[in-house]
Amino acid sequence: MRILYGVVGEGMGHATRSRVLLEALTKEHEVHIVVSGRAQHYLAQRFQNVHGIWGLTIAYEGNSVKKWQTVLQNLQGAVAGWPQNVRQYFDLVEGFKPDVVVSDFETFSYLFAKRHMLPVISVDNMQIINRCTHDPALLAGHEESFEASRAIVKAKLPGAFHYLTTTFFYPPVRKRRTTLAPSILRPEILAAKPEAGEHLLVYQTATTNTHLPEILKQSGVPCRVYGLRRDLKEDVVDGNLTYRPFSEAGFIDDLRTARAVVAGGGYTLMSEAVYLHKPLLSIPVGGQFEQVLNALYLERLGYGMYVKELSLDALRTFLSRVPACAESLKGYEQDGNVKMLSALNDQLAQAYEHRGHWRMELAEMDGKA
Repeated sequence: MRILYGVVGEGMGHATRSRVLLEALTKEHEVHIVVSGRAQHYLAQRFQNVHGIWGLTIAYEGNSVKKWQTVLQNLQGAVAGWPQNVRQYFDLVEGFKPDVVVSDFETFSYLFAKRHMLPVISVDNMQIINRCTHDPALLAGHEESFEASRAIVKAKLPGAFHYLTTTFFYPPVRKRRTTLAPSILRPEILAAKPEAGEHLLVYQTATTNTHLPEILKQSGVPCRVYGLRRDLKEDVVDGNLTYRPFSEAGFIDDLRTARAVVAGGGYTLMSEAVYLHKPLLSIPVGGQFEQVLNALYLERLGYGMYVKELSLDALRTFLSRVPACAESLKGYEQDGNVKMLSALNDQLAQAYEHRGHWRMELAEMDGKA
């Protein structure tokens, strides 16, 4: 079949997990990919028919989202970005007529599907916020942020044919056409053999988080730090800290041999750490409740610890909990990407079979178009 696959470009987690699914899909189907941001270069190196589009971006200050700067940044980007998207739209209409659309939380492909009445299969970890029931005790103190995030997620890809939601935690599903599946993992992660080392793997997406290095220095623990200095060409050693330029192979090796991980609340790295049985101290980016929810479940399962802001005391508390977290993680098992790929293939087959009249069937099921 012909598949249009949309990948949101903010953060690289969407691209790395989409790569896994795309490697399987492109073997059997004709696939065109629409993607924005840094993810475009990453996917264009690996696949044909990659169409660059403009997408939303996020501005950071410290370890928090800078809301007004984000709004201004996106308004300015839209001026140049929308014409580019319009061009890509007409190119796709003229040269490629997809049967089904797969969207990893990406809007352009979703709107394309709506315009041409095509079934959309949502593949991401975000929909768990809206399509599952969460324990009120877990959300205590976060109710307003949760409701705001749920409203945003609900509005992102409404009325999809099916929602495939990746996860390492399993709250009760509350909506139809929803499947929870284990995390999508890169083949390099599946091939990695965990070893117990002494260092901490530290990863930060926001280069503005300037207070982090001093806290790590005070801990005295060897740390291999990624993300804070993106212009590096080689390692830079500063006491117990080793700043490293990004290398996929190097990063995975540091992850598989780490004592533990210190990172934000991003789902991709968290899911990889869980799979490799590495305890994780999560400091979610302020203003991103999805990361907070990930961290809350991580802590509830005993796989790591959640803190709003990093301090030396918090880091020391986490280090004291690492042995207990490692013990809890021994109970986590996952058979690679088997369940996810099986679920995706099943939904693609159903969407292809029901294309053209799926809206009527959903209306009958849900009482709405």
